[in-house]
Amino acid sequence: QVQLVESGGGLAQAGGSLRLSCVASGRIPSSAAVGWFRQAPGKEREFVAAIRWSTIGTTYADSAKGRFTVSADNSKNTVYLQMNSLKYEDTAVYYCAVEEYADWRIGVQTRDYDHWGQGTQVTVSS
Repeated sequence: QVQLVESGGGLAQAGGSLRLSCVASGRIPSSAAVGWFRQAPGKEREFVAAIRWSTIGTTYADSAKGRFTVSADNSKNTVYLQMNSLKYEDTAVYYCAVEEYADWRIGVQTRDYDHWGQGTQVTVSS
């Protein structure tokens, strides 16, 4: 069973940076993608960014392009989300998730993903 643990959230000023980490345990299929989602109070969970476990291939939400970078260190079973130029509207609980079967596509919907972490809070002050 895949287990995911996010860390790195906290409080940042607008314009600042945070790096989130997602450490995975259990077997991650070679076909997998690891995605980042976020959910603000009263809003639906939304896609942020994802990377293939092979590290070949990434995708970003429009809100993340140019500011966020997703990367992976497979030797550490860890996926990162580097968040720069933070905005107040980035405030949310951030989740990492594993989509096991992303052989030919990377999912951008919550329903595409099979395993979820517990989330880490990111708060950006304005």
